[in-house]
Amino acid sequence: MIKDILKNRKGFAMLYVTILIFMILAAISAAMALFSSRQQKTLRNTLDSSAAYLAAEAGIEDALMRLTKEMDWVSPYTFTFDGAKVTVSISELVGGARTIVAEGEFNSSIQKIRAIYQLDVTEQQFYYGAQVGDGGVVMRNGSKIFGNLFSNGSAIGTGTITDSVIVARNGNKIEGLKIGANARVHSCKNSTIGGKLTYVSGGSIQNCTAGELVDGGPSEIQPQDFPISQATINDWKSDAEAGGVIVGDVIINSDTSLGPVKIEGNLLVTGAKLTMTGTIWVTGNFDTGTNAKIKLDPSYGDLSGVLIVDGNVKIRNNAELKGSGAPSSYLLIISTSASLDKNNPAIDVKNNALGSILFAPNGLMVIHNNVKLTEAMAYKLLLQNNAEVRYEIGLRNVNFSSGPSAGWKVTRWKEIE
Repeated sequence: MIKDILKNRKGFAMLYVTILIFMILAAISAAMALFSSRQQKTLRNTLDSSAAYLAAEAGIEDALMRLTKEMDWVSPYTFTFDGAKVTVSISELVGGARTIVAEGEFNSSIQKIRAIYQLDVTEQQFYYGAQVGDGGVVMRNGSKIFGNLFSNGSAIGTGTITDSVIVARNGNKIEGLKIGANARVHSCKNSTIGGKLTYVSGGSIQNCTAGELVDGGPSEIQPQDFPISQATINDWKSDAEAGGVIVGDVIINSDTSLGPVKIEGNLLVTGAKLTMTGTIWVTGNFDTGTNAKIKLDPSYGDLSGVLIVDGNVKIRNNAELKGSGAPSSYLLIISTSASLDKNNPAIDVKNNALGSILFAPNGLMVIHNNVKLTEAMAYKLLLQNNAEVRYEIGLRNVNFSSGPSAGWKVTRWKEIE
């Protein structure tokens, strides 16, 4: 009887072990099946995500083709790519650039890519605090140029130039000025030169003191062209016109964004902020009024922007001219007017214009009392009492969005989702 009991217990133990083994095997099988299912799901998600990403890339490529080939497009637009849905959005032209966002969707997996399609930049180099054409420069009491001066005409007055001065062409002179560093000129009169004065043989030196006096020989000092050519200005005009044309005067008295655009009339900004989203070309006159703010849209980033005026420019009291906010971004205002009337000059500056570059290649620029300006270029320049030009080293290389004759390129390509 005891043997039967023991035999029954052994049978039960074996059954228990067998059941336990089956349970363990079943658990392992279930775990492996679950792991395999998860792996398959992960693999499917990866494949779906890859398909969605490739579809988004196809969207970017399609948009670039449409823009490059000047094909018709609307924003947004959709199409299918290898079974995936593609949605493409193309922004308006802002700061010489368009933002392209493409979304690829495959089996509920979504991927997005953003690309910036931008005009190639035109690099302009400004080596002088002021550069002046054949009209020369006149500096009144207390006026200063912090930096260098290059002039194709005479430099006269009672002002101060902290660095070097070069005056081109025989017959031109430096008169009445205080110069901190070196000077090169045909003739010098009643001036103080802190460094070396180099004169052209045949020129005259009358009551000029210098750290060193050097006869530079008979060769005439050659004039220099302005760093911005008429061809570049024409490109910028075309860039503005491509954005649309407004016929008639434009008066901005509330905060407004504008550009690229051609205005066939005058532009007045008064008591408001004008945010430039592209190049602006004004065929008439430009007047800031009072308390106006003109700045570049932040989308310009490190690039600089241009406002071109065929008539005269008046920058009045309490007006502000600024770039995008980036240290290397500047607002360039150009007047192509040929006015030499000091009461109605090509550019008349009556307020702080730091952060801007002013250019009057054909006419007179007048900088009034207590004005501080970053860069001045003009056929003729007049600095009134206590006016200042303060050159910034960042001006040596300034990048502007080029016009339609320039090429386009993708500057950024990034997955955003």
